[in-house]
Amino acid sequence: MIQSSIAPKPKKKKWLKITLIIVAIIILAGGFFAWKTGSILQKISKGNILVSLVRSLPGVTNELKGESDGRINVVLLGMRGENVEGGGLLADTIIVASIKPQENNVAMISIPRDLYVTVPGTTDKQKINTVNFYGEQQGKGKGLEAMQTILGEVLGIPIHYATSINFAGFTQFIDAIGGVDINLDEPFSEPLQFQEEHVCDDNVFTIPTGNYEYKKNEKGKIVASYPLCKNPDVECGGAFHLPAGKQTLDGENALCFVRARKTSSDFERAKRQQMVIKNVRTKLISAGTLTDFEKINNILNSLGDNVRTNVELWEMKRFYEIYQAMGELNISQRVLENSTEGLLYNPPMTKETGYILLPAGDNYDKIHEMAQNIFNLPAQSDIKPK
Repeated sequence: MIQSSIAPKPKKKKWLKITLIIVAIIILAGGFFAWKTGSILQKISKGNILVSLVRSLPGVTNELKGESDGRINVVLLGMRGENVEGGGLLADTIIVASIKPQENNVAMISIPRDLYVTVPGTTDKQKINTVNFYGEQQGKGKGLEAMQTILGEVLGIPIHYATSINFAGFTQFIDAIGGVDINLDEPFSEPLQFQEEHVCDDNVFTIPTGNYEYKKNEKGKIVASYPLCKNPDVECGGAFHLPAGKQTLDGENALCFVRARKTSSDFERAKRQQMVIKNVRTKLISAGTLTDFEKINNILNSLGDNVRTNVELWEMKRFYEIYQAMGELNISQRVLENSTEGLLYNPPMTKETGYILLPAGDNYDKIHEMAQNIFNLPAQSDIKPK
C-alpha cells in the first residue's frame, strides 16, 4: 500500500502567526503610550527630549539638584490658571516639599498668600501670591523662577524645582485616580465663600447686589465707595458642606474642600491641603492605581494643559526612581501662620497694604531655623497626624 508523502500542515505556524499579531498589537499600544507620555511630559516640562534620551543611556550618571546634599526642595503652586479671569496667575496655594531620600523623610511647609515680601528684582512690596504673576510678565516660566527666589529668601533653603497646577488640572487629576479619601471627625461647612460679594468687574463678578465696599481715611471719613457684585456661576453649590466620617471626594468636591477658607481661615485651609496631598499619595500607591492603563491614561490627560514645571524629563524619571527606593515615609508638616508657633504676625491694616502677614521679629531668622531643622522638630500642635 502506497502511503501519501504529503504530511498535514502543522498547526504551529498558525499559532505563531497569532502570537506575532498579539505581540505587534502590544508593541504598538506600548509605543503609543510611550509617545503620549513623552509628548505630555514634554509639554509641561522645559526639558529637551533629546537631552533626556542621552541622560537615559547606560553609564550616564543622573543626579537631581540637592541630591548630593541629601535634601531636594520643590515648591508646589496651585492657581486658577493662566487664561482664567480674576487673578488666574495668583498663587492660591504655596507648599514647599522637602525630600531626604536616604532617611525616608518628607516635609511640607505651607506659606500663606498674604505674607508681605519684596518682589524679586524690584523694590516693590507685595503679597507673596502675586510674585508668580509679576514674574510671568517678564516672560514664560519666569513666574516659577521668581517664586523659587522669594521662597529661598523666606525659608533660607535653596528651592531646586517648581511646579504649578491649575484648578482644572487638580479636578481632573483627582477624578483620574478615582477620587481622594478623607475622614472628618466632624462635619465641614463653608456657607459663605463661594457666593460672597466682590467689587464689580466686567468678567467674573457681574451681578450687582446693591451693597458697597467703603474706603476710609485715617480719620474714619469715607473717601470712596465701590459697588459689590456676585459671580453668576456660583461655585461649589454656593454653600458647601461635607458630613463627618469616611468619604471619597471627587475632583470638584476635593477642589472646594481645599479652597474653602472664609468661615475658617487661610491657615486651616493650608492644613486641609496638606491632608489631601498625603491622602492622594496613599491612593496613588494603593493596589492597581499605577498599574491600571486607563487610570494612567486619564492622569496624563489631566496634566497636559494644566501643569507647568521646570523639572526636566530625565529629572522626572529620577524623582520616580528615588521615590521607588524610599521605604515607609516619615512626613513632617508645618503651616506658617499668625501665632508664636506659626512664626508670623499680622500688623495693623493700612490703606496701602490691607491685611498682610510679617515674620516674627520682622526678619526671617526663626523661619530659617524652622526650615533647616523641620525633620527634627516636634509636630505642630494644631496639625493632626492622620
